Amino acid sequence: MLSAYRVLDLSNRVGWLAGRLLADLGADVIKLERPGVAIDDPDWQAYNVNKRLLRLDLETSEGRSQFDRLIDHVDILIESVLPGEPAAAWLDPARLRQRNPRLIQVSVTPFGADGPRAEWLASDLELMAAGGAMSLAGEPGETPLRVTVPQSYSWAGAQAAVGALTALIHRTATGQGQRVDVSAQAAVILALSHAPAFWDMEGTNPTRAGAFVSGRSVKGARFRAFWPCADGYVNFVLYGGPAGRRTNARLVEWMRECGAELGVLAQIDWKHFDPKLASQQDVDEMERPIAEFLLRIAKREFLEQASRREMLGYPVSTMQDIAADPQLGARAFWQDLPGPDGAPQRHCGSFAIVDRVRQPLRHRPGTEIDVASLLAECGVVAGAEGVKFAEAMKEGQLV
Repeated sequence: MLSAYRVLDLSNRVGWLAGRLLADLGADVIKLERPGVAIDDPDWQAYNVNKRLLRLDLETSEGRSQFDRLIDHVDILIESVLPGEPAAAWLDPARLRQRNPRLIQVSVTPFGADGPRAEWLASDLELMAAGGAMSLAGEPGETPLRVTVPQSYSWAGAQAAVGALTALIHRTATGQGQRVDVSAQAAVILALSHAPAFWDMEGTNPTRAGAFVSGRSVKGARFRAFWPCADGYVNFVLYGGPAGRRTNARLVEWMRECGAELGVLAQIDWKHFDPKLASQQDVDEMERPIAEFLLRIAKREFLEQASRREMLGYPVSTMQDIAADPQLGARAFWQDLPGPDGAPQRHCGSFAIVDRVRQPLRHRPGTEIDVASLLAECGVVAGAEGVKFAEAMKEGQLV
């Protein structure tokens, strides 16, 4: 899909996913790293698979000269340079646009390219807090929590990829490149789901509710969202509306088939159930038999029954669950490539399936290419390195 385009990935951890997504769509993504930088970290391997690696010292005049020669032939540049850093002037959008007017420059930084926090550093902890996600995670009145696996970088990288593709559409129509400015903090806001709407519509901010959801009842009742089951947890909520009422009725039908105690659930007319009018006592009485029933159900059985009965409900998957998921296996999602030590290393495959075929990962992590070879691919053969490369090509030493 993007095989006609070349991407130079100069980003740090906050932007790695952007290049990975573009590579999965077929773009030739070149990851730049300084000579000697270790690349055997699991995160680096996971997010930079399917890219080629170019070792280039951008702190030297020679390295910057080589970079400038490359940037003339690149479609998209992904970088994470903060304003005020030494490289900021060198990567100035006006300077790069003068060299390559068609260049799409994607800047992925913690707080964006301008504003009072533009020069601030931030880890995933700060970004999840500043983006508001931690305000909703954890038990009421207790310490805000973050997800153990960093999430903010993925939100930022995904938005950066979307921005790059949008700018590519613009360039196709106008011939002009653009700068895409991605704030990781702003990207995290997308993870808050419905929360911003509370302020827009009611002037209130939702707060941490732990395993429950609030704001569904005018009487202040909380509804349980995460339930212990036989081998972990499942996600299920007593919803209203057509889909929720259907789900509630199907769950009660399943419970009845299993001979479970229904309690007040047996008396409810689900066609007219309205969670907005439920008191906390009402909710507690409805949820009690559901809690007892789900404790007997394994996650896999819950998913199979929810799918068969067309219910809204989901298992809470661990990493082991995902690795053994038969759906991902059947869709050939995993792909094994040689790791740093040569042993097979399992990777998430491309997210894109085109004409019913999942796009293969073309490059194992750390597949190196040198400047002369890359310039030659761009149609540039000049200087001592280029002459050497051209002579080798002429003599048939390189294929």
